[in-house]
Amino acid sequence: MLQQFDPRNADLLVNIGGALVHRDSAGVSPFDSLVQGGDGVWEGLRLYDGKIFRLTEHLDRLADSARALAFEQIPSHDEIIREVRKTVDANGMRDGVHIRLTLSRGTKITSGMDPRLNQSGPTLIVLAEWKAPVYDRSGLRVQTSSVRRPPPDVLDPKIHHNNLLLSIMAKIEANAAGADSALLLDQAGFIAECNGTHLFLVRGGEVLTSYADACPEGITRQTILDLCAVHDIPHREARLSLTDAYRADEAFCSGTMGELAAVTALDGRTIGAGTVGPMTERLSALFADHVAETAVPIFLDTPTP
Repeated sequence: MLQQFDPRNADLLVNIGGALVHRDSAGVSPFDSLVQGGDGVWEGLRLYDGKIFRLTEHLDRLADSARALAFEQIPSHDEIIREVRKTVDANGMRDGVHIRLTLSRGTKITSGMDPRLNQSGPTLIVLAEWKAPVYDRSGLRVQTSSVRRPPPDVLDPKIHHNNLLLSIMAKIEANAAGADSALLLDQAGFIAECNGTHLFLVRGGEVLTSYADACPEGITRQTILDLCAVHDIPHREARLSLTDAYRADEAFCSGTMGELAAVTALDGRTIGAGTVGPMTERLSALFADHVAETAVPIFLDTPTP
């Protein structure tokens, strides 16, 4: 699976620090913390018909991550929403859009790791692209990676930070294996998450997912658990091993970028019947309805759900 360039994105206007700049001219200072050390936090949003799903929860997580990294300044939710609205409006966007928010600590007076050198900032980047959900809905092939997710005492996954090298290294392995995504285990050998999504298993009508010990507190992940509770679908968090995955009736991954997508093969083994399972189909439909009912309007002329 390789994302393709959408010609509609050729002349995107990117918002950097409140200024709208053509994508070919966009850039940040070489003294920005993002360049110096990946010192920033990020969120992914999806725009549906002028509305954003779980907007407040995403902005809360962005602020919480910045607070955990001791950012001295954090833009308010209203400030960020204003810049998001300005960006998508300038690009004529209303639907089928993925928005990546990046917040760096800001610009340093000289190169170095010490946050005290950051005396200007933070830097907010709003990148909105025409982008449909990126995963093949007919079924993904996943490969277990040799890269492990660290525990909270190494780097707490509750911090949604820009240091994504572990995920990139895992994706390199998946690419080499001809797989669509990589599955990462924690230090004890239990399933953590895929390189960019959370993994769910279904066995005997029960929906299972790993604890958020070595993976981020996914917003789509939590939505799925909430939907299971509302619709009386048996579900639980558990310490899941590869054996649990191999013998699952079905599996799927979740995330803002790709919503829900079936996993039909893991490490060359067929999962279940090797097709999109009935629970995956049901939860995908419930998720779509939930998004339509609860997404938050960001334009004044967008009807409130």
